[in-house]
This record gives sequence, C-alpha cells and structure tokens, in this order.
Amino acid sequence: MAQWAQMNELCRYLRTETVTDLYPPHFPIEARCFLANWIEEQSWEDFSPDHVEQEGRALSLLNQIISCLQTVAHQKVNVVDKMRLMHLSVNMSAFRATPLQLVVTVRDILRKERALLSGQAVSPIHHFPSSPSREVVAQGPASSMQDVDHLVLKVLEIQDCRQQIHQLQEELNWERQNFESTQGSRQQNQTNGFDPQLTEVQKRQHHIQQMEFNGQVLVKKRVQLLHEALHSLDQCQARLVSRIKTWMWDQHQSTIGHPFDENLLPLQTWCEQLLGVNGKLRQEVMLVGEPSPELLEKLSLLLQSLIQSTLLVDKQPPQVIKTQSKFSTTVRYLLGEKVASGKPVLLKAQIITETQARSLGQLGNVPSENVGEVINNTAILEHNTSTKSTCATFRNMSIKKIKRADRKGSESVTEEKFALLFSTEITITGCDTPFRIQIISLPVVVIVHGSQDNSAMATIIWDCAFSEPDRIPFVVAERVPWRKMCLTLNRKFMSEVQTQRSLNVYNQNFLAQKIFDQPDISEDFNNMLVSWAQFNKEVLQGRPFTFWQWFDGVMELTKKHLKPYWSDGLIFGFIGKQHLHLILKDRPNGTFLLRFSDSEIGGITIAYVAASENGGQKIQNIQPFTKKHLEIRCLGDRIRDIELITHVWPDMPKNDWFKKYYTGKSNLIFEWAGTQLRLPHCFKCDTLQ
Repeated sequence: MAQWAQMNELCRYLRTETVTDLYPPHFPIEARCFLANWIEEQSWEDFSPDHVEQEGRALSLLNQIISCLQTVAHQKVNVVDKMRLMHLSVNMSAFRATPLQLVVTVRDILRKERALLSGQAVSPIHHFPSSPSREVVAQGPASSMQDVDHLVLKVLEIQDCRQQIHQLQEELNWERQNFESTQGSRQQNQTNGFDPQLTEVQKRQHHIQQMEFNGQVLVKKRVQLLHEALHSLDQCQARLVSRIKTWMWDQHQSTIGHPFDENLLPLQTWCEQLLGVNGKLRQEVMLVGEPSPELLEKLSLLLQSLIQSTLLVDKQPPQVIKTQSKFSTTVRYLLGEKVASGKPVLLKAQIITETQARSLGQLGNVPSENVGEVINNTAILEHNTSTKSTCATFRNMSIKKIKRADRKGSESVTEEKFALLFSTEITITGCDTPFRIQIISLPVVVIVHGSQDNSAMATIIWDCAFSEPDRIPFVVAERVPWRKMCLTLNRKFMSEVQTQRSLNVYNQNFLAQKIFDQPDISEDFNNMLVSWAQFNKEVLQGRPFTFWQWFDGVMELTKKHLKPYWSDGLIFGFIGKQHLHLILKDRPNGTFLLRFSDSEIGGITIAYVAASENGGQKIQNIQPFTKKHLEIRCLGDRIRDIELITHVWPDMPKNDWFKKYYTGKSNLIFEWAGTQLRLPHCFKCDTLQ
C-alpha cells in the first residue's frame, strides 16, 4: 500500500484532468483505493496484451478483484460506499470475456503512478496497444496542457523582459540627458575655478554605468529566454505531431476492432495554442534590435510543419470501393479557425497508386499521372461553429474508372492497394505566403464487382493488422506469427459481431488447426508463421474456399442471426471433430453443442450424442443451418423442434437456457393435415464413430 499512500497525497496537487486520465471509468480511483493492499501484492508486470495464452491467469485475477470488491462492500457501514462498490463489482464482471484488457489497464495504471511519483514525464495509458509491434510514445491531454502552459509562461517572461529593457532604456536616456546638462554647468563653473557638483556628477556617471550593465544583462537574458522558448516549442510540437500520428494509427487499427477515440478537439486546441505561441515568439524576435536569422528560420520551419501536419481524414472513405458506386469521406483541418478569410479553400481529391504514394512521401508534390477518374472530387473547407470543426465533406464521390498496374505472378486485382490524395493551398492569418497541404487516406482496394468484396476486405484486414507505424506506403509483412493473427481474428470477431465474449483457447486452437491443416490438438501454434497465401489465396484442404472466406462467413452469420446466443455462451463455436468427440463421448444421450460448420461458408450445426444401433452411443452432426434457414425460422425455435436433443453441453437443460429465444411459432415447414411433426433440420447426419 506504500505506493497508494504516496499517490493519495500526490493526487491533492494534481490537475483533475491528470487524475481522470490516470484512472479510467472501467477501473476508477475508488477501486484503486479500496483494493490498494491487494493490488500492490500481485504481479502485474508479467502480463502483455499480445499474449493471449495469459487469458486464464487474467481471468483468475479478475475474479479475485470482483470477490475483493464484494467483500469490502459487505464490510462497509456507509450505504453509499456499499452500493458504489457493488456497482463496481458488477461493472467488472463485463470484462470476463476480455480479462486481459482489464489486467493490462491495472498494469499501466501502476506504471503511470510510479512515473508520476518519480517526477518523470508520463505517457498515456493504452488500455490496449496502439500497435502490436511497438507502443507509440505520446503524452496525455493533461500533460500536453502543462507543456503549453509552460510555453505561455515563457512567452510572458520574454514580454516582461522586453518591457523591462524598454523601461530601462527610457530611464537611461533621461539620465544621460541630465548628465549632459550637468556636464555643461560644470564646464562653466570650472572656468571660474569652482566645481561644487563634482561628487553629484560622479554619482550620476556611476548610476548610468550600472543601468547600462543591467540593460546588457536583460538583453542576454532575453536572448536566452527566446532560445529556451524555441526549444520548448520544438519539443512540444514534436509531441503534438506524435499524438496526431498516434490518432491516425488508432484510426487505422479500428478496422480490426481496436478501441478508437475519434474526438479531435483536444488536439485541435493544442494546435491552435502552438500556432499562437509561434506567432508571439516571432513578434518578440522581430522586436529585438537585430533579429536573429537563425531563430526566425527555425520558427518558420516549425510554422510550416504545424500547418502541414494538421490536415486529417476525419471520416475515412470505405476501404473497399466499387467503381460506379457513391461513397463519402470527410477531411478536417485542425487550424481551420486560423485560415485567412476571403477566398474559399477548395480541396481536391484524386486516386493514387501505391507507387505514387511512396513518391509523394519523398517529393511532397502532387502526382501528374492520372490513374483513375473520380467524380465529385472537390469540396470547400467550411467551419461549423457548433462543433468547432473545419471540414470539407465529399458527399457523392465515385470512381468512374481505374487504371491497373501490371500484376506479378498470381497477384489479383483485389490485392492492389490505392489511396485517395486530398490537397489544397491555404493561407493562415498573419502569414504572408500560402502553404501547400495534403493528406492521403488509408489504403483502399478498388473492385468492379460485388463478388470481389470478400477478397478485397481480406487485403485490407491483413494490411491493417500487420503493417507498422510510419511504414513506406503500403508495405506489410508477408508472414506473421500465429499469435498476432489470432489476436486480430479475436478483435475483428468481437468488433464485427458487437459482443463482449471473445474466442476462447479451444476456438483459437481450432482456427490454428484449420489454417495450418494440422489437426493435432496439443500443438503449440503461437510462434508458427502464417502467410498471406494461407490466409486468403490458397483454398483450405478439401474445401473450395479460403480461410478468410470461411471465417468471414461465420462472422456474418453470427452478426445477423446468432449474436445473443453467442454472447450468452450458448454456442461453443469453433471446434474440430476430434475435440468434439473427446468432450461428448462420455455424455448422456441428448447432450448437444452448437458449433460453426467447417464444411461450408456461414453455417452452424448441432452435434449431439445419440444411441447407436448396437446399444452404444454415437455422435451425430445435423446438416448446417445457414442464413437462408435462420431467416425462415430462428435458431431457438429450431432447437425446440428437435426432441432428440435435451441438454446443452456439459449438462444444462436446453429449455432452461433457450426458452427466452422460443417465439411460440409453429413449425409450418413440417406441418401437414393438422399434424405437427418434430423432426431435425435434415434427415441426413454425419456419424462420428
């Protein structure tokens, strides 16, 4: 509890924003306070969000957190504290599907506490990593505001120093004038042989010399302060640019379900404040007797970098775009309120190839070769006072035609990546010259037919999941460790289905068996490399489809027809027939589980224990239900219809768990002449001996 005791004292002097940033809503400061002793006795540093095998240990810690909160709640006399703690324990229960996320949050909170106590600069808590390969270092909102506050104080100190110099110079001019007058009187008195003002003159002369010395000290101090302020501005702006890149990276990662805070107002405020500081420093440098060309050049470079780094694609275009189809996108300028009034700012969009995107990064110019015709490719930058944002919205864009590059080997059109380039010329208030600014979208794949959509999305998923920050456009690894692929599939599944229940170890193991074509249950796949070809070019063994086509079909079926069943834990999901045989072989007749079909795209089947002809048992699989079947009759009613299945694995009566999904509708498909028959979906079943 030693660390919490120190933090409790420190929190009294921290900004509210800093404390809020430190303790997120799902692990608030109350939980940290009431569980201080227990928290500091556990080993949190062992956990990493990339190690999905730690889910079991993380779940154990989560259960202990919930238990501790409930214990402390029962001990509290104060009703408010008791209810607050019970409410916290209920909220924590929601993380049972993703316990590793909460454990990593606690780990990061403790790290940040230690950094604050040691007086170091602290990076924000990443509840899940911005990048699977590295953490992007950036300060939190409170720290950034402290940086800007420090800069503003520096500017005020420089202004105060300038005013002191000006005031001292005026006093010095006055003293010199009086001294010269006194000197004239002295010369006349010396002619008469009488000089009673000698001592007074010497005092004035000494006073003038002291004032001149003080002035020189202030001038040196002013120059030093200008250099210090410029250095601080440089560092603060570098952190801002890093934060902007982190925001863009998180936006990219959100394609695969990464948490993403799209709010740009804090960054916009930061940009505007740094622009203001730059202008004031430039004014102070110009007011120096002989302005330093070096300082002015550095300020100009910082100004140019700031103006050109603050154009962002706020709402990305679809990453799979079909020609002749409408789509929209929004570009936002964070310094929009500082744009000079008068001529409207017109943004233009054009589509560029991967090669052109690379040249763009090196040369910074607009590609001259046109590789596609984009309809409605201009929009005016407009300021919205209610949202305090300045955006150009392209509402009805369309790619009329596209020019393909020469493909290599077996590369298909759905593997070719393009991007939209947005560019304009802009003038900022107070700046004489206009600036050329531009930004490219996330990579997009252009298709001409809906049948290409699935393969195109596979290209986007692979690019998003396994690219590195600050890469050369649009380079991505050809092979990745299975643990990274597994993490991606889990995030994408949870995001697409909109569920808190993640894929468990058995699900993940079966997916590995599927993609590697290795049915050995005990195999450790974590460090095995999976290739792009295995993901979406080569068909699965004995099947006419790729791994991604099959997995995407499962996600689509679950999202549209099975979400509540999956979220309630009623669907086992991904499981191989060998594992299925192991867990069902000793169960009573009528025991069943729901699993995703591995023989067709977008199907769910029922595996159940039945009596065999020789008096033993056999495991049968009902032919899969697909989207077509579930649109006619929901899964709950179909399970009710089948009288051969009675208990959900391991031993839960089906009516207790599925009753809430029964609609009460008759099975009209099998109703004839007033007699309703209870039959399986299909007479044809697979038997596992």
